[in-house]
Amino acid sequence: MADPYSVLGVARTASEAEIKSAYRKLAKQYHPDRNTDNPQAAEKFAQATNAYDLLSDKDKRAQFDRGEIDGEGNPAAPFGFGGGGGFRGHPGGAAGGRAGGFEFSGDGADFGDIFEGLFGAGGRRAGGGGGGFGGFGRQAPPPRGANVAYRLAVSFIDAATLAPQRITLQDGKTIDLKLPNGVESGTQMRLSGKGQAGPGGAGDAIVTIEVKGHAFFTRDGDNVLLDLPITLDEAVKGGKVKVPTVDGPVMLGIPAGAQSGKTLRLRGKGFTGKDGQRGDQLVTLQIDVPADDPAIRALVESWQDKRPVRAHLGV
Repeated sequence: MADPYSVLGVARTASEAEIKSAYRKLAKQYHPDRNTDNPQAAEKFAQATNAYDLLSDKDKRAQFDRGEIDGEGNPAAPFGFGGGGGFRGHPGGAAGGRAGGFEFSGDGADFGDIFEGLFGAGGRRAGGGGGGFGGFGRQAPPPRGANVAYRLAVSFIDAATLAPQRITLQDGKTIDLKLPNGVESGTQMRLSGKGQAGPGGAGDAIVTIEVKGHAFFTRDGDNVLLDLPITLDEAVKGGKVKVPTVDGPVMLGIPAGAQSGKTLRLRGKGFTGKDGQRGDQLVTLQIDVPADDPAIRALVESWQDKRPVRAHLGV
């Protein structure tokens, strides 16, 4: 089984941030969409995804570090078998009598058959009969099928509103997914039993989310940012204007005498955070003055603002 630390190229002492950074670098390098002419890229992408899935889970990482599970998340072989330890003969033990301090019944025991049963192909273990072995005769669980990696592009609006998403699996079946709170690019979702088939059951589907950009919205944490153009008369007189949000247009009150750069807040119109609370939409006003408008030029011909508006700049 591949060592997840080696797959991601990080030390065992790596922080969560280092692990995440390493995974994103490999995911970008080996993503199937960018390597259509490299059939090995999909396998490396899946390996990196599996490694990140294990190491990003604190409990699984601790179990792996203690040797309780392998790099696929399956229980490790009991008593160190398969890990370079295994059975060793008891020093000075009589031939055919003791091995590793265990008494074997019967003369002329065939150790080759015993060890083949313990370590043989397909993960087979000896049956419960061999006298003196007892619990060593338990069979290891058959291996599950491989996990399958998917990438799901989600629109900015859908991610903000947690709209259900439909994904088509490799077998042609479709599944409707519920996006999790706090979804962002790089968020992974595990679909149990939707991977490749195997003797011990099917593996999982690992879906990596990519949130697409938007034409005029941007994201800042759980908040949504918007630059809103307003006319000169709307800025001077104030009033209600229609503003787009991820939930649809709403009316926003502009205070009289509004300045460019003033930010107004629409509460609860942002992304849903991991705590289930929605962020806000922050609307920054931008006064749009038309160029060479005769009416505006005539308006200011008889009026001049003599305030020292640049005094704080030292000019």
